[in-house]
Amino acid sequence: MLFQLKTISRNGAVGHLSIEAVDADNAVQRAVAEGLGVLSIRNGRGGFGLGKAGGARFPLLQFSQELTALLESGITLIEAIETLAEKEEKPAQRQIYGRLIADLREGRSFSVALEAQSEAVPPLFVATVRASERTGNLADALKRFSAYQGQLNLVRGKLVSAAVYPVLLLAVGSLVIAFLMIYVVPRFAHIYEDIGGDLPLLSRWLLDAGSFMGRYGVATCAVAAVLVVAAIAGLRGRAMRAWVGKQVWRVGFIGKHLKVYQLARFFRTVGMLIRGGVSMVTALEMSKGLLQAHLQIALENAVRQVREGQSLSQSLGAHGLSTPVVARMLRVGEKSGEIGLMLERIALFYDSQVERAADWLTRLVSPVLMLLMGLVIGAVVVLMYLPIFQLAEQIK
Repeated sequence: MLFQLKTISRNGAVGHLSIEAVDADNAVQRAVAEGLGVLSIRNGRGGFGLGKAGGARFPLLQFSQELTALLESGITLIEAIETLAEKEEKPAQRQIYGRLIADLREGRSFSVALEAQSEAVPPLFVATVRASERTGNLADALKRFSAYQGQLNLVRGKLVSAAVYPVLLLAVGSLVIAFLMIYVVPRFAHIYEDIGGDLPLLSRWLLDAGSFMGRYGVATCAVAAVLVVAAIAGLRGRAMRAWVGKQVWRVGFIGKHLKVYQLARFFRTVGMLIRGGVSMVTALEMSKGLLQAHLQIALENAVRQVREGQSLSQSLGAHGLSTPVVARMLRVGEKSGEIGLMLERIALFYDSQVERAADWLTRLVSPVLMLLMGLVIGAVVVLMYLPIFQLAEQIK
């Protein structure tokens, strides 16, 4: 969980600090260990997603790419940010640029200036910049972050694209069924009332349901809309999201590939941080928020073993955070000293698994949905016309 702390240093300077910690007490302890006093603490944004700035999403990837281009052209950091501020049209983002420029002019480092904008800049980006300040190569660090964020966006985009067609199919099928039940079936019900006679049981149930929808269709749709809005609002709550996520993880196939997806993000993040100069243990702890709660517990145990001197491959494997293939790749990275690069390659390996699973699931779900929608619509039509067929047989 991310916490935002207002701190005071030994020389009396007041600052802001973002810390990923298990709880508020742990966050305070870590700040005190760094020689800071804590003035206030509040819950912040979890994970490493792009932050919000005044209600508008800060374009962090675009910011990284444009800042890299300006720095490589020979412009100083302050001049580069001033250039970006001049072209920015949104007031909230111009304010962020203005605060960054002010902090830099006061002599603060770029990482400290970014850390003060925690509502817009995630801790991962701050850590990347802070590590680059040790080597003096900010442009390379920004390139690594842009590549990292671009790869995450690519994988996320493929998953969203895979889900679009089934969702669209489900929505269109639901609208067709609603049209039949609200408009068509009630008219058939009136016809059969005028004709009289006994109707097949299933047809009578359908016509009764159609008559109800005909009379109260608008109210039913309104109630359904309210329930959908309530469900969306509920999912925004942390407790409800956690409960739904827990239930989804229990589904064998889905849970297995959700774990793979989270591990891919986790390994890519840790690899980028290590390559940027962050120590292994710190990188593992910073990336913990990317994992589900039960995986975070496993990671904490693995980190403890790393602190005790065990290798990363052994520690992750002992707590179910790797596969035999991944463990072998990690051992190769440990022997060659390129553990950061190897972690990024492992993330690509996991990404390919996620993409194949998403493609397979789309190929399976779409035909199944089409079949189910066809069966439901066909059943409605057949049950509507079944009394007519029965009447025709009686006339014969």
